[in-house]
Amino acid sequence: MASRQPQQPGLQQLDVTSLKAVLTEWRANLLPSRFEKAQQPDPQAIQLGLRSLTGIHWLELSWQPDAARLHRIDPPPRQGDGSTLAQQLQHGLRGLALVAIEQPGWERVVKLAFARRPAEPPERWLVAELMGRHSNLLLLDGQRRVIALARQVRSQQSRLRPIGTGDDYINPPPLAGEPPRLEESAASWRRRLSLLPLPLAQALLGAYQGVSPALVAQLLPADWQQLPVGALSDDQWQLLWRNWRHWLESVAAERFRWRPQGPGYRCWSAVLASDGPSSDGPSSQGVHPQGPEPQQGLEAVGRATAAARGTVWPLNQAIANYYQLRLDSRRLEQQRQQLQHRLEQAAEREGHQASEQQGLLAATRGSQDLQTQADELLSQRQPSRACIDSAQALYKRARKLRRAVAAIEERLELHRQRREAIEASLIYLEQADDLEQLQGLAQDSASLLGLGRRQAPGAGSRREQRGVPRPLELQTPDGLIVQVGRNHRQNEWISLRQARRGDLWFHAQELPGSHVVLKSSAQVASDADLQWAADLAAHFSRGRGNSRVPVVMVPTDDLQRIPAAVPGTVSHRGGSVLWGRPQRADALLASVPSLKPASGP
Repeated sequence: MASRQPQQPGLQQLDVTSLKAVLTEWRANLLPSRFEKAQQPDPQAIQLGLRSLTGIHWLELSWQPDAARLHRIDPPPRQGDGSTLAQQLQHGLRGLALVAIEQPGWERVVKLAFARRPAEPPERWLVAELMGRHSNLLLLDGQRRVIALARQVRSQQSRLRPIGTGDDYINPPPLAGEPPRLEESAASWRRRLSLLPLPLAQALLGAYQGVSPALVAQLLPADWQQLPVGALSDDQWQLLWRNWRHWLESVAAERFRWRPQGPGYRCWSAVLASDGPSSDGPSSQGVHPQGPEPQQGLEAVGRATAAARGTVWPLNQAIANYYQLRLDSRRLEQQRQQLQHRLEQAAEREGHQASEQQGLLAATRGSQDLQTQADELLSQRQPSRACIDSAQALYKRARKLRRAVAAIEERLELHRQRREAIEASLIYLEQADDLEQLQGLAQDSASLLGLGRRQAPGAGSRREQRGVPRPLELQTPDGLIVQVGRNHRQNEWISLRQARRGDLWFHAQELPGSHVVLKSSAQVASDADLQWAADLAAHFSRGRGNSRVPVVMVPTDDLQRIPAAVPGTVSHRGGSVLWGRPQRADALLASVPSLKPASGP
């Protein structure tokens, strides 16, 4: 009997229980529905638009190895409809309707049947295999031959089941273990789990099909999972049997409800030994929405929004929110690390080039000595022709060195400005909290990295690509608008292009950070408004970890752009210094009802 190791904490896989819950909503809302559109937003996912009597619904099917999943999504932006797989699906499913949804046994395999009309035999099958690193998506014809697939499986990759275009579709190898059955007695179930002296969690994973690491965590209290099966008391066996039966009955009756559990979630009403009676309460057949819980985070917001819209997809919506939140967070961290590495390399390159220029500058210090030597040669009573020629050569070398000084100092200043801009970019990068900010910063930093627009690590948002920066915009308690630049282009936009006479500019003194502009041209700013803007400038700077940060306040009329410098690089005359408190800005930001990027002109 094969055993599987319990899953490590992290992104929860869409197991069979969750899959059955998702498909329950699909069958209630999508049968029948006509195929409208296919697009591929990324290399490991496809999106399908299906039109039913209630409107068009969008589904996402992903074969990402560690997050293979399918669920309904909100209408997505148009993207990836020109990919090969999307075009094959568009051509193969055109004019057909989804007429059946099959999910055999306890397999994580879903088969979507498409036909001209519900009563006719299927002409196409779309098969989603959600099996970890073996996940795949296949389009089959009416005879179950492969028309298109997400990933070819060659014989050197799998001797058991190579598959490619034109092959007959073969079902995945059967799962190890026994299919769970309501008809099985408690004695037979206990005997099966006790066959091998394994920890209880491993015994459950190996003995039955459809049991996932997430389900084990839902069936067992944490301190039971590593107990040897021979060490369980009769009372423990009885409680585990009750949980097991309750799970089977919930799946059989399609009683599904979304609940967060630890870092993951569950889709049925578990009863753990440490919990006592289920807090979910009785539920009738089908999927039922429920009110938000404090620990649910964005998933609760998504369900509350869905309930407000009168949606009938509560569980699909919750699962979509779960994966989107965590996958976006993962992508954010991956792109952050990539961009940070590139920026650090660029900073090191600028430092090395500046050192070389410093060495050249040191070599030019002999120009005065050459000038003196030439003067001495010509100061003789009757210098010979050779002396004159030597003096002329020395003068020429001295002039060349003096010209080189100006060029080298100019290059040193450029390297200094670029290093400061890279340091500021690293601060913006550290403080970026969503993918749109990070993508805008990646595009903004392309020139610092020596890359072209198309080579920037991460594509900018559509608005950024159209040339309209989107700085953070919020309102002081007295009603004045404050704009915060989150990258160099946004700094330039708010400080130089959008500033009006009477606006005030704030920046942490001698520290890289964001430009902050208080729109005091609209009305006279109070002392509280000035302090609010100073606290924000301190918060969005390298000095965020300090208790107090000196902040320069300057009228925007006194700002000047430094020619040939990175966008957002300014100089100013005079100004006042305020003390900003970064920690106070945390409370201020938390109290603002909604923070939104500023709209373009």
